[in-house]
Amino acid sequence: MNDRRPSFVRGIFASRRIWQAAVIAAAAVLGAVLFFAFRGKGNGPEYRTEIVSRGDIQAAVTATGSVNAVTTVLVGTQVSGTIKNIYADFNSPVKKGQLIAQIDPEMLEAQAGQARANLEKTDAQVRDAERTLKRNRELFSRNLIARSELDTAETNFESARAQQEQAKAALKVADTNLRYTRIISPVDGVVISRNVDVGQTVAASFQTPTLFTIAQDLTKMQIDTNVAEADIGTIRVGQDVEFTVDAYPDSTFKGKAWQIRRAPITIQNVVTYDVVIQMQNRDLRLMPGMTANVSIIIATKKDALKIPNGALRFKPSERRPEKSSPSAEKKGPAVWVLEKGTPKRVAITPGISDGNYTEVVSGEMKEGQEIIVEALTKPKGSSTRSGPRMF
Repeated sequence: MNDRRPSFVRGIFASRRIWQAAVIAAAAVLGAVLFFAFRGKGNGPEYRTEIVSRGDIQAAVTATGSVNAVTTVLVGTQVSGTIKNIYADFNSPVKKGQLIAQIDPEMLEAQAGQARANLEKTDAQVRDAERTLKRNRELFSRNLIARSELDTAETNFESARAQQEQAKAALKVADTNLRYTRIISPVDGVVISRNVDVGQTVAASFQTPTLFTIAQDLTKMQIDTNVAEADIGTIRVGQDVEFTVDAYPDSTFKGKAWQIRRAPITIQNVVTYDVVIQMQNRDLRLMPGMTANVSIIIATKKDALKIPNGALRFKPSERRPEKSSPSAEKKGPAVWVLEKGTPKRVAITPGISDGNYTEVVSGEMKEGQEIIVEALTKPKGSSTRSGPRMF
């Protein structure tokens, strides 16, 4: 039967049938998407797992500290005065006995001259008293003077000698003070700090002022670290140490625990102990005052059976074991492995840990086992929300 409707009418009906087919197809696709989105994989949870493996584990105590020279000498002055000259600056290498600064000696030179003149005066007094004593002894032997005059002459001679010794001591003090105007380096090393300038007045009255700080040998350095009292019992002299500094974040330096100081350091009721670490610094990259992030290696295990620490924290909290399951009554450290898609509790004895992995000392664990680290989805009924999350 021929369709006698106009052609434009037949076109409208054909377009309508195409749109109806497209809507039906879109509804079918949407239904499939929603089906798979809500279906999931049953009602059980999904887990993230890792494989039990073997490898090296290092247990370490972490701390922070500052890099310092092994021997640091504070150079001061024992006399007061004005700095006249400075012969060493920051980073200057110096030798033992080298002149590094000069205090204006004018005042002390005058004092030394006065002491020297006083000594000459007492020398003359001693000579005069000695001549008088000899003369009085001769006169007394002839009975020309009384005994009291001889005694007076002897007393004057002894007094003059005492004044002479006093003048010698005063001259020695004046010469010593004059010598102290020359600031001398006591050791071979490098000047790491200079605290004075030319023209500055230094006063050595009650406390010796520090003029220079000299590091004796920068090729050998040490770190003074503050270790918490909870960790100090695991530290031993000679343990290996690894540390980094902010100046070289990609470099790891090595050293040895050299000294454990017993004096406690208490700051805001937190007790720490100073552990001194020594290391070589032949390339002079490490500088005094740098902050070091230290790891003191307290134990090392080679080719140990290890598991991720997340496995020790995991517990299937939503679904309680059956009463008939013997694992439900067990206590102590344990991990969970997947057997045919079901978590199974495995008791273990953990060993040392490096913060990421823990050694398995004993237990029914084997290399290559699949161990549960965390649950990715919750069982049905564990949440009040239903349906997929919308982002």
